[in-house]
Amino acid sequence: MEQVGQMPCPLVKEEGEGVKWVRKELRGMDGRFKIANREALIGVALALFNFGWWFFFAYGLGDASPEDYSYVFGFPAWFFYSCIVGFLVMVALVIIVVRWWFVEVPFDEEESS
Repeated sequence: MEQVGQMPCPLVKEEGEGVKWVRKELRGMDGRFKIANREALIGVALALFNFGWWFFFAYGLGDASPEDYSYVFGFPAWFFYSCIVGFLVMVALVIIVVRWWFVEVPFDEEESS
């Protein structure tokens, strides 16, 4: 079996101690990993929302000729809404998500007594 340092390599396809160890670890998955997976999915959703917001305003309002642009505070409307307002919306969303949906997770391993 292939070893990486002292840890068994989880990419080994053959059934051996390393594969059994990985399966055992996944079966008794610590609750911290479930929380981390949920928070990672929330992060991906926020990133997709940010891209959608930017794409909609940048290409939705920015596809006209520059002579037809409307301006907000001296910026073309497509730039103002996609980059400036989009940034402020994302900052607010991240603050809201971190404050109300993310939880404190201890990094110390729990010791069994």
